[in-house]
Amino acid sequence: MTLEQLRIFVAVAAQQHVTRAAAALNLTQSAVSAAVSSLEARHAVRLFDRVGRRIELTEAGRLFLNEAVAVLARAEAAERMLADLSALKRGRIAIHASQTITGYWLPERLVAFHRRYPDVDVAVKAANTAQVAKAVLDGAADLGLVEGEVADPLLDQDLLPGDRLLLLVGDGHPWRGRSDLPAAELHHSPWVLREAGSGTRSEFEEALRGQGRAPEDLPVTLELPSNEAVLSAVMAGAGATALSDLVARGALAAGHLHRVPFPLPERPFRLLRHRERGLSHAARTFRDLLLNE
Repeated sequence: MTLEQLRIFVAVAAQQHVTRAAAALNLTQSAVSAAVSSLEARHAVRLFDRVGRRIELTEAGRLFLNEAVAVLARAEAAERMLADLSALKRGRIAIHASQTITGYWLPERLVAFHRRYPDVDVAVKAANTAQVAKAVLDGAADLGLVEGEVADPLLDQDLLPGDRLLLLVGDGHPWRGRSDLPAAELHHSPWVLREAGSGTRSEFEEALRGQGRAPEDLPVTLELPSNEAVLSAVMAGAGATALSDLVARGALAAGHLHRVPFPLPERPFRLLRHRERGLSHAARTFRDLLLNE
């Protein structure tokens, strides 16, 4: 049984005449008759009675007509849905992103995407770099956005313009106002850092190794699970930290935090997707938007 056979059957039932149904469908009379006969023969049931020059639905035909109309309606709805998805009139994207990106970089891009495609739902979840990578690998996220490098052969990684890490202290810290800070003095202060697994933490530790310093030598007194918690602790005098310039911008402008001159790198953001899973049209369009900024 095919959708075409159902369309022909419904048209014949509506016209109660094979010739008129064939004309309405732009088919030959023989093609219409063959389609109806095929349905009747395949299922060993008579759908129409021939009454003079007309045809009438049998009881079986009347029952089948309801089902045929419902099936055709569902097929039409499915076709409309695919057309809407193709035109981005509907769709959903699941994005997992690091806290820095979620809080300070991604919202502007989400607004731009929503203005263009207001009917596409975008669900965003904040996590650290390791958790974002796992979500993309597991299929919980279509796309991932992280600061730290991810070493996994199943993940494709596109580089995006990112941010810069800054060494920051609060008002009462002895490093405030320093014009220079040798790497050898880093262990003289207590430190407040993001948790292990965060891109900010891993990038900072990699920068220290690049300058010949061992990250484990730093006296880390607090490990906190969010940028905001780190900011609050440093402003309260808990020690020094390294955070994104995007995160620290407001506190620096207000004079609550102070930058200490120390060479920390600019870092790209990384757009992750699973190498073996195809992206939906909506997810592919959002990815293209980020790559073509």
